[in-house]
Amino acid sequence: MPVTLAADTRTATLLTDLLHVLRSRLPRAAAVSPGDALVRAMCHDMRSPLAALEQVLDRLDGDAPGRPELLELARAQASHLSSMLRTADATGGAPERRGTRGLVDVLRASVDASGLPAHQLSVRLGEGAADVAVADARVQRILTNLLENAHRHGEGRTVQLCADRRGGWVELAVTQAGVPADVVLSRLSQQAPPVDLDGLGLWSVQRQTRELGGRLAWRQGADGAFTLVVRLPDR
Repeated sequence: MPVTLAADTRTATLLTDLLHVLRSRLPRAAAVSPGDALVRAMCHDMRSPLAALEQVLDRLDGDAPGRPELLELARAQASHLSSMLRTADATGGAPERRGTRGLVDVLRASVDASGLPAHQLSVRLGEGAADVAVADARVQRILTNLLENAHRHGEGRTVQLCADRRGGWVELAVTQAGVPADVVLSRLSQQAPPVDLDGLGLWSVQRQTRELGGRLAWRQGADGAFTLVVRLPDR
């Protein structure tokens, strides 16, 4: 005669209650602050280039063959470290500058801080844009992050930076060909800072744009070039 085993509902209830108690006592994951994310990112991303530099220097200490190739590798790793430090500086909040500056000066400072070579960048100021006064250091950080991002991932492709003033808004647009729109939009949609430098600059851009009361938009031209537009209130 077959026997049917009925579920012991009391045992199931006890197990469920025990699970709820255990979960309530487990430490909750703390939100990662921008400063913590930046330090974590720097520690994570500096390991490889620093290890490569150490190996290169060890091999250069003597009459090692392939010296030109080793020097080129060392230069590349040093450039990569400089790039990460520029991102960290623009993301982590360089010391605030007091006073108001013209947008032209902010553009110039952002270009200098990004490391983009002059032949790779063109800048256009629309009518009235040169008269915009900037009183918040976050505007420069936004621009520096965008230009540094184009420099780091653009593989030498040219970049166009346009500034326009219209309808109570200042628009800052960065255009570059070959940009994977889906990757950029994914980075911009992150609510928490990434655990490494991959996407940290773009996350910082969307956070600081929102703090300034602005908004982000994007478009893709017929030639495939991707444009990210930062719209900030003209105050």
